[in-house]
Amino acid sequence: MSAFASTGRLTRLVLRRDRVRLGIWLIGTPLLGYALAASVSGVYPDDAARHGYATTSASSLVARAFNGPIAGADLGAVVVAETYVTLAVTVALLSTFAVVRHTRQNEETGRAELLGASVVGRYALLTAALLVVVGVNVLSAALLALALAGTGLPVAGCVAAAAAIGGVGLAFTGVAAVTAQITVTSRGANALAAASVGLAFLLRAAGDVFGDVNADGTRVDSAWPSWLSPLGWGNQVRAFVGEQWWTLALPVALLVVAVAVAYALAERRDLGAGLVAPRRRPARAAASLLSPAGLAWRLQRGALLGWAVGVGVVGFCMGVAADEFNTMIAENPAAAEAIAAMGGGADLVDAYLAAMLALFALTIGAYVVQALLRVRADESDGILEAVLATAVSRGRWLGTQVAAAVLGALALLLLAGATTGLGYGIVSGDVLGETVALGGAAALRLPALLVVAGVVTALFGLLPRWSVVLSWTALLAFLLLGQLGAVLDLPQAALDVSPFTHVPSVPAVDPTVLPLAVLVAVAALLVAAGVAAFRHRDVPS
Repeated sequence: MSAFASTGRLTRLVLRRDRVRLGIWLIGTPLLGYALAASVSGVYPDDAARHGYATTSASSLVARAFNGPIAGADLGAVVVAETYVTLAVTVALLSTFAVVRHTRQNEETGRAELLGASVVGRYALLTAALLVVVGVNVLSAALLALALAGTGLPVAGCVAAAAAIGGVGLAFTGVAAVTAQITVTSRGANALAAASVGLAFLLRAAGDVFGDVNADGTRVDSAWPSWLSPLGWGNQVRAFVGEQWWTLALPVALLVVAVAVAYALAERRDLGAGLVAPRRRPARAAASLLSPAGLAWRLQRGALLGWAVGVGVVGFCMGVAADEFNTMIAENPAAAEAIAAMGGGADLVDAYLAAMLALFALTIGAYVVQALLRVRADESDGILEAVLATAVSRGRWLGTQVAAAVLGALALLLLAGATTGLGYGIVSGDVLGETVALGGAAALRLPALLVVAGVVTALFGLLPRWSVVLSWTALLAFLLLGQLGAVLDLPQAALDVSPFTHVPSVPAVDPTVLPLAVLVAVAALLVAAGVAAFRHRDVPS
């Protein structure tokens, strides 16, 4: 029997299982790219504004670390600088999660063993996942190129920019194929793949920070660490400013090598096993695991720690960057207007800080969705049935999961505000005052996250089979409306759909109690609806 037997049938199975997820990926990525490019075009409408952006970005170490190197003062180069990292990291994570879901997760849940009982080759499962994810990355890149071209940018640059982002997806598709062979759990494989994305980001940031600025101050040539990073390779394509097409071969080469390594590793291990043996656990579990709260903490503490490290580092850097903000927008009234629209208020530094805290709240919304969707995974895997067979009621179990996610979100909000305040306090001379003030301002974003938790809980109770897709879709809609709605001049009725719209933009404006109280009430109703529906439906659904 061929090692690739039944690959075509398994490919169709992957497409059937992930038809909704893949559809959102294919539609969401071009839409996000179009929205970001359109907003950047509005903020930097003329050559003077773009030249000012290029020179300030090239001179700012923080901007180079987070946005990447600026390749020139053309509109396309500014669009790439503002959108590339967001889109590339998103595509990288989507690719790794998809590969792991159809390889290691199938082995972990026993699906692979059932499939292997039929006429299925040893490499068929992995090959089917790779074919689908590679195909989606290529098609998504083509649609992204069309979306970028729809904003009026040059076609060649749009193709190069989209291909660079698609190349990142291909590179991390290969990385995920390898990590799926290493650990025995899908969570471990995803963690290794996500760590590789983080390492790639750090290498790219280091290369861009230590890069050289050209004579007119509008271009940065990255240092050698960027050439070690798949994220850095995308920047070296130089879309819109003399494209270097040959660099697109680098992610393809990494994909080919990584797939070859994955096949070799798959040949040398048993089905369900990994190259790294699982660590031996204590013979007796801790007493805290006897309660739903203790179990929830045990399951979420690893993810919470990883989020805390990322939030803390980014928050501190954003706080330090606030000191450079006035310089960066001094010659760009459009940028100042956009920041004021996003953050509210007349003081631009306060508006910047408010906009950053709002962005943190939206990002932490992803943690809330991730943490609460564990309940659906536990139900699908059969873990929930075992828990409910004890003296734990449905309401207590689900309420505990919601409380754990909300407390984790509150901790991350406080950390984001405190680290941002610490960074800004160091450069402004008021460390304690700014740390406390911005920590409190960040905590005021909690009611919006409570609504996010309520939406996920309600979907889990009412529409469990669609809860994963609809929860992430809702968060994406909140992101687009809350972060880009004001810049794109969307009608107020559309902006009001997002709970983040109703949170006062402290410290740019004074806090008000009424909208926060309304958000809390809406969240309570959504959670109550989800718990009530969960009590009256079958488990598993």
